[in-house]
Amino acid sequence: MDFSLTEEQQLLRESIIRFSQEVLNGGVIQRDREQEFPRELWLKCGEMGLPGLPVPEEYGGSGLDALSTAIALEAFGYGCHDGGLVFSVCAHLLSGVVPIWRYGNDQQKRRYLPGLCDGTLIGVHAMTEPDSGSDAFALRTKAEVDNGGFRLNGTKMFISNGPVADLVIVFAITDSAKGYYGGVTAFLVEKGTPGFQVSQKFEKMGLRTSPLGELVFQDVHLPAESVLGEVGGGSTVFTHAMDWERICLFASQVGTMERLFEQSMGYARTRTQFNQPIGKFQAISHRIVDMKVRLEAARLLIYRAASMLGRRKSVSMDASIAKLFVSESLVKTALDTVQVFGGYGFMTEYEVERALRDAVGSTIYSGTSEMQRNIIARWLGL
Repeated sequence: MDFSLTEEQQLLRESIIRFSQEVLNGGVIQRDREQEFPRELWLKCGEMGLPGLPVPEEYGGSGLDALSTAIALEAFGYGCHDGGLVFSVCAHLLSGVVPIWRYGNDQQKRRYLPGLCDGTLIGVHAMTEPDSGSDAFALRTKAEVDNGGFRLNGTKMFISNGPVADLVIVFAITDSAKGYYGGVTAFLVEKGTPGFQVSQKFEKMGLRTSPLGELVFQDVHLPAESVLGEVGGGSTVFTHAMDWERICLFASQVGTMERLFEQSMGYARTRTQFNQPIGKFQAISHRIVDMKVRLEAARLLIYRAASMLGRRKSVSMDASIAKLFVSESLVKTALDTVQVFGGYGFMTEYEVERALRDAVGSTIYSGTSEMQRNIIARWLGL
């Protein structure tokens, strides 16, 4: 397949890279050190349209197709050196905005999407629980029918953007007899709803400018209109969101891989040892060649999967293949970049060690590498 960029896609890519480099990169080292969420820069991203790329214009989005969305987020990951901000915007868009766009009724779309698309609202996706991470079938959060609506009780753990959330998509058991398929429902819960609170914010190894928290729901009364999609349809909402996330969030990481590759190339050409550039040594040049191979393969997998979103009933296997390869390739590329830079790569000021710390989480969030292999194996009939 030919994935040459159209003129519009090339202009989109260039504009996002330019915006990211000019507006978003100042003070990244300090923000990372202080684990500060850059709300002002988040709003700048909203002005740029990043939080609503595929959403129809009538709801405040840009109306991009899935492939163009992936290309835009790849440019975002390339141009923006703040991995936490990139991750937060992508998580908001792909697991928060997309489900409302795809499964919300017209009232829900008109109420929430304009604010979510311009960044004045922050949306999050709450599935993971203290005892239910990879095992989504083990949900304990429950929503029981109560007074014309539902009463929600449970705790969600490791929720990206949770501490700054304005709107949460919460997945809860509504029929334990049916289990995950048919017994889980997605609900929309607004900040300030009685009984809903953020109980703690976590410190973490990487992506430190992206806040991560625990959400507690204690006797939260929800009206019937808070259901996203239909009662019992939560698994469908979740799967669709994961397909978008595993493709388009990881498109941003293809951009990061390209940036690391270019940094390594530049350093290998200018750093001299033993009276020659270090790129002349096979130990260095072969690492950089491997970076290039991984980059091109990762881009093709992402573009191929993105081109299928919306055109095929299921892209889950392709999404898992792309997510698995890109996440593991990113870690290898980041580690190789540190090695190419040597002692300087270990120093904070060169910003390479942060890229490695940020990369490690990619093999865990959106489903671990082990779970992606399980998903692919099931699709293969194994």
